[in-house]
Amino acid sequence: MFLAAAVFLLSAPASASQGDKEPVYRDCVKQCVRTNCTGARLRGFQSSQPPYMALTGWTCRDDCRYQCMWTTVGLYQAEGYSVPQFHGKWPFARFLCFEEPASALASLLNGLACLLMLLRYRSAVPRQSPMYHTITAFSLVSLNAWFWSTVFHTRDTYLTEKMDYFCASAVILYSIYLCCVRTLGLRRPAISSMVGVLLILAFTSHVSYLTFVSFDYGYNMAANATIGMINLLWWLCWCWLNRRILPYWWKCGMVVLLLHGLALLELLDFPPLFWVLDAHAVWHLSTVPVHFLFYSFLIDDSLHLLNTEKPGVKLD
Repeated sequence: MFLAAAVFLLSAPASASQGDKEPVYRDCVKQCVRTNCTGARLRGFQSSQPPYMALTGWTCRDDCRYQCMWTTVGLYQAEGYSVPQFHGKWPFARFLCFEEPASALASLLNGLACLLMLLRYRSAVPRQSPMYHTITAFSLVSLNAWFWSTVFHTRDTYLTEKMDYFCASAVILYSIYLCCVRTLGLRRPAISSMVGVLLILAFTSHVSYLTFVSFDYGYNMAANATIGMINLLWWLCWCWLNRRILPYWWKCGMVVLLLHGLALLELLDFPPLFWVLDAHAVWHLSTVPVHFLFYSFLIDDSLHLLNTEKPGVKLD
């Protein structure tokens, strides 16, 4: 529901940054490609490249950009200047094939936490619970988003970037549907069905625009932020209205506030500590424990709905 709803705060990559605009960097890349990425030297590079690097799509040119990035960083530091960004990102020390090791690990941990708690939810809640299938579907959408987040932070390519953004948007929109089903759809299924259709249309239009018209990072962030804010206010209103009825309401409110508060870590935007840990990775790591509180709320609420789903009993 909420755990990937903060994904809209991903820093938007820029087409060019201070580091990759530097003549020394550009000249270094050109010279490296000309020297190492043709003929016998290219074949030598390919034959000596570890299989995991080849499988994740690292090319000779990519390796040149990586080496020249560190050459440029060294020159900046030697002159006493602050560390620059390259292609919209801070410089990260590559580990095996992982381009951003800490963020990739954090995304993987979020996915594993989501999977673990989904399994716990399915073992604790009978299938007859009114929200069972909706929550299961949402969890699968979230797992897909964390998978692509892990892939994207492992290897940033045109495809992995788009999949990371699109899958994050899918989670945000599905979280609205989940909220609608829980607050309105149990008593008025037609409303949640209409909202579901509208959200599918919105997602299709969003992806189509970003794919076929313009991949506008500003628009993507604004669209997801708007949906995220609607989700935030909707759930907080529901929590407030049910605070005297449902003893576990505070779990829902805490999850919402924690996730939106933790997302502010993105604003720190500092150069990576030890060239590995940046603000984005810290944010992703901080959301891992929230999964456990989130699913604790879902289990409590699903069991409550199951016990109150009787003739003449109002579904809160």
